Amino acid sequence: MNPEPRRGARADRRGAGAPAIGGPGALRRVHPYAWLWEPLESEPSFLLRPMFGTRAAYLDGRLVLCFSAGDEPWRGVLVCTEKAHHGSLMAEIPALAPHPVLPKWLYLPDSFDAFDRRAEQLVALVRRRDPRIGVAPGERRRGRAQGARGAPGRAAGPSGQRGP
Repeated sequence: MNPEPRRGARADRRGAGAPAIGGPGALRRVHPYAWLWEPLESEPSFLLRPMFGTRAAYLDGRLVLCFSAGDEPWRGVLVCTEKAHHGSLMAEIPALAPHPVLPKWLYLPDSFDAFDRRAEQLVALVRRRDPRIGVAPGERRRGRAQGARGAPGRAAGPSGQRGP
């Protein structure tokens, strides 16, 4: 028996910029990595939220993957993990490396030749609840300086007014 065929070529699966209907009369673009988080959507605890220009995937309350469709080095999949797990994950998926800007997480760049296969491998690890993948989301922090009325931001100066 033949294995199930792949869903199609990389460009087809990513939507290649094809619009999707977002509401009455509105069009919006399909995220180029939506095909990667689709297998996670059936998980009861799955959440997908925007985070700093990425789409952040949560499973069981843990931040597991970030899908970033910007310009390099923000075009690919970020693997949310502790530094203690970097070595074993990079040994299993050699295309992974610490992200050049956010080195606490690993990065699979879209430019990697076998991106689709390795990204699907990461999603499979997440679905199996691999303990190496996922971090507890950070708590929201107040700004370092508390201004007038306790609002985060620049501290009020001697005249009581905030800086420029």
